Amino acid sequence: MSDKPVLFVTRKLPDAVEARIQRDFDAILNPDDRLYGPEDLIDMSAKADAIMPCHSEHFTADVIRRLDGRVKVIANFSVGYDHVDVAAAKEKGIVVTNTPDVLSDATAEIAMLCMLGAARRATEGVGLVREAGWKDWSPAFMVGRQVTAKRFGVIGMGRVGQVTAKRARGFDMAVHYTKRSRLDSEVEHALGATYHETIEDLLPHCDVLSLHCPATPDTKGLLNAERIALLPEGAIVVNTARGAIIDDAALIAALKSGHVGAAGLDVYNGEPRDIAEEYRRLPNVFGLPHIGSATEETRIAMGNRALDNLDAFFRGEAPGDRVA
Repeated sequence: MSDKPVLFVTRKLPDAVEARIQRDFDAILNPDDRLYGPEDLIDMSAKADAIMPCHSEHFTADVIRRLDGRVKVIANFSVGYDHVDVAAAKEKGIVVTNTPDVLSDATAEIAMLCMLGAARRATEGVGLVREAGWKDWSPAFMVGRQVTAKRFGVIGMGRVGQVTAKRARGFDMAVHYTKRSRLDSEVEHALGATYHETIEDLLPHCDVLSLHCPATPDTKGLLNAERIALLPEGAIVVNTARGAIIDDAALIAALKSGHVGAAGLDVYNGEPRDIAEEYRRLPNVFGLPHIGSATEETRIAMGNRALDNLDAFFRGEAPGDRVA
């Protein structure tokens, strides 16, 4: 009988990560990449000392209360952990970790893609080419918005927000941001960033607004109708954080009216199947299927970061990325 901890991995991971898992743990893998529901997670918990989930598995308070007492740690394969009720985990004595830092570059790249796709009407353009709808050219054809030298606003200037701001500077954009605690002056100077104490102070200065704050009870619906009204006419909204940050009805109304000129979205409320139908239909929405971290390099790094946390836990040390 093996003395290695049993690790239940909820989704198919990169081969290099699974090889490390099989070397260091008694592994319960998911080669078919099936999606486990709440009852599946509860049933499987009786077999595992640790669980490595993704954001696609939802550990609600009820699920956590019903997990087998054998489970001691949930090592998320994600930087966001809003899919885990951390208060319930703390109450049950389950350690929770995440994977920060390693996906900042990949997510920043997607934020730039969302910004450019929204600004330059990529959804419409791709459709014209794929559906043979491109018939002619004229100076008025497919005119979009230029982002060079415009104002780039960031809500949540953490790791991803800072990298994204650096990428925006490559377009000669002026960076404006808000954050609960202001950046050090050296970091702020390096980014060429202007600080605003409140979201309301920031929004009038955003030709592009990029969301990078975590999803928490305090940030749910953060971008609502009142705040959207503070954006300049025709502003572009980019979200690569979490769908819950946006009030969908408010953003859709602003997209229809033209007050928000376009949106580039990689995350949604109700994803993947139950996203607001208007996002699928509106021509001024450039949408991606939550692929911010979807590069081979990043996914391997995420797996290794999660495993580093597990290794520390089972050595009796504090995991470096503990969130609960």
